[in-house]
Amino acid sequence: MAKAYSFLRACAVLSSVLLMGLASSAPARAADDPTANARYVGEKVCGDCHDTEKGLFGHTQHAQIFRENPRNDVEKMVCEACHGPGSLHVADTKDKTKIIGFSREWGTPVARMNAQCLGCHDGGQRMYWKGSIHQKNQLACSDCHNPMARFSLNGLMKKPSITETCQSCHQQQRMEFRKKSHMPLPEGKMSCEDCHNPHGSSNKRLLKADTVNEICYQCHAEKRGPFLWEHAPVRENCLNCHEQHGSNNDKLLRTSRPMICMDCHNLTGSMGHTFRTPNAAAAPVQLLGRSCQNCHSQIHGSNAPDGDRFRR
Repeated sequence: MAKAYSFLRACAVLSSVLLMGLASSAPARAADDPTANARYVGEKVCGDCHDTEKGLFGHTQHAQIFRENPRNDVEKMVCEACHGPGSLHVADTKDKTKIIGFSREWGTPVARMNAQCLGCHDGGQRMYWKGSIHQKNQLACSDCHNPMARFSLNGLMKKPSITETCQSCHQQQRMEFRKKSHMPLPEGKMSCEDCHNPHGSSNKRLLKADTVNEICYQCHAEKRGPFLWEHAPVRENCLNCHEQHGSNNDKLLRTSRPMICMDCHNLTGSMGHTFRTPNAAAAPVQLLGRSCQNCHSQIHGSNAPDGDRFRR
């Protein structure tokens, strides 16, 4: 009996401690939330002023879910499911602190905006959002997405496609995709998201696989192997020879052939890769072996009996 009394007393003490903790944290949450003391007014009241937004929003997936199949009472409020209760905003429309806005001009903190989105869209592809390079750089969900209008086929992007949305910030990569040899993004055959997860990744450069090679093998399976004779730099990293986005050389090569081979291999030998010089005093001007792959055609790896030289 005494043990049972002690257990109940311990439970009571623990409950009081937890309640005190919740009480102490409540003012902090209220101070961060501009809608803490507001009440819901309903979608119709919002539409009385925001007629343009109402028309655009009706075509989005958010509107269809909130209006036709809401999961809870908050989603039934439609506009206020994301922007928060709007009574204070209705009373003073000029005070931007009275409601949650989703644009840089509105002034709502990025963390507050993202918290509204992650309230429904947490987990999944956004598992690594916290601590990701985009999160550290204070990128807001609304910098890439526009939940109020359907400008893209999927994802509610701010631009017509994922690639165009990414390139609005990544201008260097946009330039690289305009080079002579490039990944087929401009043609619409793939998008940035095929290789990267913009919402975060446990790997470098937001890659969707553990290594660069694993990403490349998803499309270039014939280069995966295993091979009896493996080319060491190929096995190590595709980027030893290729650029990832675009190059002015053939097949995304970092430098033209045969110079890409000469980065590792000796410039002298008996196989036609010596320099020709007009006279002894002149500098080397021409390379006889225009392409090493004329003979070493299986450069990514070979299973042939003579494959140690990567010949067919």
